[in-house]
Amino acid sequence: MLKYVFLTASAITLAAGLILPAPAQQAKPHATALPQSLKSVEDFAGIADQRQRSLALFQEIGKVVTHPRCVNCHPRGDSPLQGDDGHLHQPPVQRGEADFGVAGMHCNTCHGTQNVAFLAKPGSIPGHEPWMLAPKTMAWEGKSLGEICTQLKDPARNGNRSLAEIQDHMANDGLVGWGWHPGPGRTPVPGTQKQFGELVKAWIDSGAACPAG
Repeated sequence: MLKYVFLTASAITLAAGLILPAPAQQAKPHATALPQSLKSVEDFAGIADQRQRSLALFQEIGKVVTHPRCVNCHPRGDSPLQGDDGHLHQPPVQRGEADFGVAGMHCNTCHGTQNVAFLAKPGSIPGHEPWMLAPKTMAWEGKSLGEICTQLKDPARNGNRSLAEIQDHMANDGLVGWGWHPGPGRTPVPGTQKQFGELVKAWIDSGAACPAG
């Protein structure tokens, strides 16, 4: 049965007062101009050189993996980020030992199984089951596209996944898919999850080349 968590304004205010103080770190804002479209695999068929095609494919993949819908949940610190500008989560929260929040303020205290639109103002509380941060070893915040690419290929920093498992995760995982359906008040990642999964497969099949830097 779907579980819905509704908090009154007073409960949220009380919870905010019990959470640890906001950390001193400041999130680096995301680029203001977010991509609005994603090319298909067929758009790269004219690149004869396999390595160059692989590099071009990953540049396109980068429109998704560097998007705030992804980076906000792959932070380098102990707090998630919010918004298209990547500001620190408000109210302030901590990742906890299991990347699921601290005792008494787990992620699902406020985040239910689906997005819930605000009634009195624009926006929404995002939701999915599960709702959690990526481990610190899988942080993407502040990294170049080349660094993220290298990380995706490293089992020590990608959740101990093979490239085939990475592709399946990108193409089929529900929390990844939330990025295309983030609820009112958030810019979705471009394209579709199916399109993204096909790009990742084509990148792997062409050698999984990574950009420099």
